[in-house]
Amino acid sequence: MAHHNTVFSQILKLIPRHEFESLAQKHHQGQKLRKMTRWSQFVSLGLAQLAGRVSLRDVVSNIKVQAGKLYHLGCGDVNRSSLARVNEQQPHELYEALFGKLLARCQALAPKHRFRFKNKLYSLDASTIDLCLSVFPWAKFRTTKGAIKLHVGLDHDGYLPTFVQITDGKVHEVNMARTLNLPKGSIVVFDRGYTDYAWYNHLNENGVYLVTRQKKNACYTVIERHSVTRASGITSDQTIRLTGTKAEQCPALLRRVGYRDPETGKHYVFLTNAFHLAAKTIATIYKERWQIELFFKWIKQNLKIKSFLGTSRNAVLTQIWVAMCMYLLLAYIKFMSKLGVGLQQILRLLQLNLFERRDLQGLLRGDPPVPNISPMQTRLQLT
Repeated sequence: MAHHNTVFSQILKLIPRHEFESLAQKHHQGQKLRKMTRWSQFVSLGLAQLAGRVSLRDVVSNIKVQAGKLYHLGCGDVNRSSLARVNEQQPHELYEALFGKLLARCQALAPKHRFRFKNKLYSLDASTIDLCLSVFPWAKFRTTKGAIKLHVGLDHDGYLPTFVQITDGKVHEVNMARTLNLPKGSIVVFDRGYTDYAWYNHLNENGVYLVTRQKKNACYTVIERHSVTRASGITSDQTIRLTGTKAEQCPALLRRVGYRDPETGKHYVFLTNAFHLAAKTIATIYKERWQIELFFKWIKQNLKIKSFLGTSRNAVLTQIWVAMCMYLLLAYIKFMSKLGVGLQQILRLLQLNLFERRDLQGLLRGDPPVPNISPMQTRLQLT
């Protein structure tokens, strides 16, 4: 009979321990930790994410209850004060670096996007995470409100959060977008909140294609009109030049595509520099941007990034980066299984079986659990 470690153990083994310890040594601050290690911190916070624990006391209690099943993970004793101290003092950059390592592994297995073109496709957006200003005074957003902002560039190959930045709530989305180094030939799609003609020109000069919605008050001159097939929903396809006070920041010609959604009847106007794609493809690309909205909705509903186990900035950022690492681990498990199982279903299965001794792949396939019969019981049955 095959022996299996707990499901939680099999998940953590997807992270090479030597890589983690190397990163932990690099991102260490202060005196050497005695009993509470960075690995124990990661195990504790990872358990909080997957099991939905809501407080430090809840996390520590759950670990103590399962102590007999955690010894093989290399996780030492965890108490509430030590975990809180490490969360507050040890740099969160460890988990940001770990996120990069996991992302590279996921990208090697990720399926391609659903479009025929071979260009990489990214969606950009940001989501505000509200915080209580009296509890998190460092996160001042407005007069009586605190917040931080999660900026994400979603790679549509596997819907992976490839570009992730966490800033104060006041930082505008386009300020972070300007810092991205998008690969040449890629397509980036974003909403009107990223309108910046100088950035448009920068993307165009670097060989990056953009797809966005045009602002209603935008000024432009039509250079050329192209024929359209109205049955497909396309109402116009034009080559334009931007005019107005800031038009000199983007002297390049752009493409203006009008589209009416047959389901809602709503009319959209898109701007792009991708002249090689069909007008309907431009509209479909922008519709695909909805996936990043679904990403934000999923992590807020299923991971712990709205209520926090600590109040310091470092503790909050540590928890968010651990949550992002857990998301990548779930995505990696999904890619490995090749069963077409959704992340929601995978997470629910794991939550119910974290400390069960079952094969992880068999659990995802729906194999029935194998009774755990000891050799002594087997001999007794045969006599």
